[in-house]
Order: sequence, then structure tokens, then C-alpha cells
Amino acid sequence: MKNIFSLIAVLFLFSSCGSQNNVVDVKAETTVVSTSISKTGERPKLLVGIVVDQMRYDYLTRFDAKFGEGGFKRMIGEGFNCKNNHFNYVPTYTGPGHASVYTGTTPKYHGIIGNNFYDKENKEMVYCAQDDNVKPVGTEDKAGLMSPNRMQTTTFGDENRLFTQMRGKTIGVSLKDRGAILPAGHTANAAYWFHGKDEGSWITSTFYVNTLPQWVTEFNSSTSAESYLKEWNTLYDISTYTESGSDENNFEGGFKGKEKATFPYDLKVLSKDNRGFDILKATPYGNSLTTDFAMAAIKGENLGADNITDVLAVSFSATDYVGHNFGVNSKEIEDTYIRLDKDLERLFNYLDATVGKGEYTVFLTADHGAVDVPAYLQSVNVPAGYVDNKDRKEKFNTFLIETYGTKDIVENISNHQIFLDRAKVKTLGLNLIDVQNAIAMEQLTYKNVSKVYTANAMSSTSFSTGVEELLQNGFNQKRSGDVILVNDTAFISYGRTGSTHGSGLNYDTHVPLLFFGKGIKHGETFNKTIIPDIAPTMSALLGISFPNGATGQPLGFLID
Repeated sequence: MKNIFSLIAVLFLFSSCGSQNNVVDVKAETTVVSTSISKTGERPKLLVGIVVDQMRYDYLTRFDAKFGEGGFKRMIGEGFNCKNNHFNYVPTYTGPGHASVYTGTTPKYHGIIGNNFYDKENKEMVYCAQDDNVKPVGTEDKAGLMSPNRMQTTTFGDENRLFTQMRGKTIGVSLKDRGAILPAGHTANAAYWFHGKDEGSWITSTFYVNTLPQWVTEFNSSTSAESYLKEWNTLYDISTYTESGSDENNFEGGFKGKEKATFPYDLKVLSKDNRGFDILKATPYGNSLTTDFAMAAIKGENLGADNITDVLAVSFSATDYVGHNFGVNSKEIEDTYIRLDKDLERLFNYLDATVGKGEYTVFLTADHGAVDVPAYLQSVNVPAGYVDNKDRKEKFNTFLIETYGTKDIVENISNHQIFLDRAKVKTLGLNLIDVQNAIAMEQLTYKNVSKVYTANAMSSTSFSTGVEELLQNGFNQKRSGDVILVNDTAFISYGRTGSTHGSGLNYDTHVPLLFFGKGIKHGETFNKTIIPDIAPTMSALLGISFPNGATGQPLGFLID
């Protein structure tokens, strides 16, 4: 009889799970092991969302031998691993990434089309979390002039607040303001970010509170930040770091005041030439400091202390700073992830002790991946390189003057987009679509430009595959440009040292997606999942409304 019921359960599972992209079947090699750790109908006391900035999926497998049992491996061993998880839009930047994880949709709908982007209405570049109508709290610096006002849809944290009549708390924590603010959403109790320089304090804005809570003030008064201004050497013998390149090479940036980008680094000495406490952001200690503060937030805000679900959004930003500085194949990035694994273990152990093992749920993903340093790829004969923006600009200006008699027809070029002065186009008696098409054809002739698309094409044609689909999912009619450029594979507009991101290629789109804790089954899948699936999945787990602009689908096969 027991075997019959088991068979029925398996048949039910295979007949009822997944969306069109996430169907659970034998062919897709999905493994689900039912390991219920919660009673039916009960919600987790605390839902913790973790975004690791610039984490490629292959870091999970590449550094696996160096990880302990309590961090990444605990999530995989006890939870669910979505091995083929991707961003389904371009551009893959930090602001759009964090917004998409928590809103369950893409820049097409939530409106965060870049970290900085051109405001077509006010004719100026704006920052994704900028808000000049608020005041800083915890500092007098303009670093506190931030809020989620530019994000146009709700997060699952917002929906949880609405569902619980504002009794469920939401707190955002990150070294980066956008990494704390966008995930926390519009109704958050607070979002806190780290202001370095000569202050080394966690700050917020009057969008949330008028004064810092006592626990934040006490944390800022402690020596926590200062304690990390110490030597940064590899956690283990550097000779064992065989998963990364040589310590001394030509592909890393390093710190001012140190001739070579090699271990060890005396952070206290180097901080004088590297913006004081800001140096911590580009070391694994930035993640350790974030962990310290996240645990202080759990205690200070009593998160997970009752049966009304709270949400804690934590973004580990140091990984991104290290990657930009040293590159994805560096000893520094390997050590950073080894140490992040220890910080995750520390956080999970703290959750076990305070909220209770089996009483909280965690997901972990990234806001984007990163490209190998093109100069390194060139050295091993992989096609890659750097875009010559000066040459492009000169050729483009010549084309504009020869074709239209003026270069003023272009208002702005940013984020691989060309914005036209539409009033100027009209004054010259030109057809907007014709101008878009002509510029697109011209740009396509330039070196290392792979593809070019117009706003008209993005608005009038429905794409369902390839980079065209990704571009369309990232295209916001009110905010995006008139012409969109796509560079050749692994060709970037960046310095010759360090890694960057932003494309729709696998090195930027393929990122981890791990779930574990209350309500999560144990298993893994190679089925494709996408970033916008995360928020609807968390909403389904909590039994609340999906974020109001969500386009992703709940991953039902991993919910217990």
C-alpha cells in the first residue's frame, strides 16, 4: 500500500508542476526529494532574500572544493538548486537586477533600465535610487538622498506588508544604496546602506525614518567597520588556490599606493589613498561587515520573532567591487567567495539560533554575472576585446553632419542606447522612424557592433527568442532610447584590467538560484528558470498577491 501511495504522489508531481519553461519531467533531469520540514499551511517567520552582486553560476562549481558544509553547500544539500537560471533581459546591471529579483518582472515594466540612465523628460542623467526630495539620515552627505521612487512596480516585500496590514516588517541591507533600497520596495520599514569615506557608517533617508533606530546608532558607534581595516591575505595557503589564475598578472587593477595587485594587502595603510572606509567595499571584509549588520538588524528589529512573516533583503556587494577591480579569474575573487561562504554559514547559524531552524526560508541569487577580462581571453586566443568609443563617436558625428547638417539631432548616448532630440527631428521636418533606421544602419557598419535595433522595432514587433527577446524585455517605452546597440561577444567598453557586465550573453545572464528552509523541497533542476520567477515563487510560498507587475511564474515544483 505504501508503494502505491508513493507512485500516486510521483505521478501527481510530474503531472502538475511548472510553467512552460519550468516543466518537471524525466527528460529535463529534474530531481525532487520530498523532505518536509514544516506543517502544511504555516508560513515562515522570516524570509531572507540574498543577492550576491556579480556572482556567476560557475563560482558554485569552480570553488566547490574550498567551501565548507554550512554555507553554499548547506543550501544545496538541504534545499533546491536551479542550475539553469538566467536573466531574461538586457541590460544586466546592478539596479535592474535587484529590482527584477524582487518585483518579478523586467525593466520593461519596473522601469529601472540602468544604474544611471537618461531622463528624456528632464533632459538629464539620473541615478536609479536618486531622490532629491528626501533628506539623509545618519550622515549629512548627499549619499543619503535615496529612495525607491523611480521603481514603478511593487516587490513581494511590499505585497507581504499589504497582506499583513503592515505588521510584517521589511528591511533592506547592502553596502550599495541600490542593493538595499530596490529590494526593500516602497513600503519597507527601512533600507540601510554603507557610507564609507571618513565616516564608515550605515545610513538611510527620511523616506523611511527621521532618525536612526538605537540599534543602528549603537552599531555605528562600535568598532565593527574599523576592525576590518586590517591585513587581507588569503584564508588558506595561496598555493592551494588552484581554481584561479596567478596572483601576479597583467589583468588586475589593484589599489592605489600598492605597486602590485598581489597578496597581502594592508588595508589600514592603503585606506588613506583609497577613500578611507570605502576600501572595505572592494575586499571580502565588506561582506563580513554586511553580515554583521544583517544579524544586528534581525536582533534590533525582532525579525522572525512571531508568526507574522518578515522579509530581510540582504545584498552582498563586495563581490562586485572585487570582480570589477581584479577580474573573475583572480586569486582575490576566489578568496572573496571562500570567505563569503563562511559569512553565509555564520548568518545561517544565527538564524537557526534566533528564528529557529526550519522556521525561516532563504533564497540566494545574483544581480548579474561577469565577463572574463578580455585582455586575458585574448592571451589564450579567445575572441574578445575593447570597444573604441572615440573612433565610433568621430565617425558618427561625421555621419550626422553629412546626413542631417547637425549632430544636435542626438541628445544623449548612454547604456548602449542613442537618444534622439525628437523636437529637433520634427523641426527639421524628418520622419522619426526613418531617422532611427538610418542611424541603425550606420551604426551596424562600425567595428565590433554586432546588432542594432530601433525603438520602433522594439515597440511594434514581438520577439520570442535570442538577444532580441532580451532587449525587448529590457526596453521601457517611456525611458529607453531610440536606437539600441549590441557589441560583439566579449567586447566591452571598459579598462583593460578587471571584469564588467551588462550583456545578454551567458557569462552575464547565468547566475545561481538556490532555495532552502521552510516550505522548500530538496532537489535540483536543469530546466530553465528566469529571474522574474523568484518573486512569484516567494509570493506563492507566503500565500500573498504577486507583485503588481510580475511577469514571472511561480516555481511550484520546489515548494513543499
